Amino acid sequence: MAIERTFSIIKPDATARNLTGAVNAMIEQAGLRIIAQKRVRIPRNQAETFYGVHKARPFFGELVDFMISGPVVVQVLEGENAIAKYREIMGATDPSKAAPNTIRKAHAKSIGENSVHGSDAPDTAAQEIAQFFAGNEIVG
Repeated sequence: MAIERTFSIIKPDATARNLTGAVNAMIEQAGLRIIAQKRVRIPRNQAETFYGVHKARPFFGELVDFMISGPVVVQVLEGENAIAKYREIMGATDPSKAAPNTIRKAHAKSIGENSVHGSDAPDTAAQEIAQFFAGNEIVG
């Protein structure tokens, strides 16, 4: 199996409820290593760029407003098949449909306030990591 990296955001709904440690514990219990992490406030222009793929969708403005509403924790995760593994531990976007023992089942408030983001593919992961981290901030 391939060691890969993925990008994670612990979103404002989770940081507001002081869940960073609980989410990190679930990540580490899944066998992923947190090799970079910082707490930041995302400026509007960066949130609009980050979620640009959704620009034409009706929820785009609400999503951007939510992501800039408070601090987030951005992370680089590393491990075997990290992208698929993290998407599995995140759970379904709708927490009512998420599997037991997933981050969203345990912590998400709603489809919109779903506690975490994770990259969906290797190219996306590389792009998202580069938006938030300089190479010397990632310590594998």
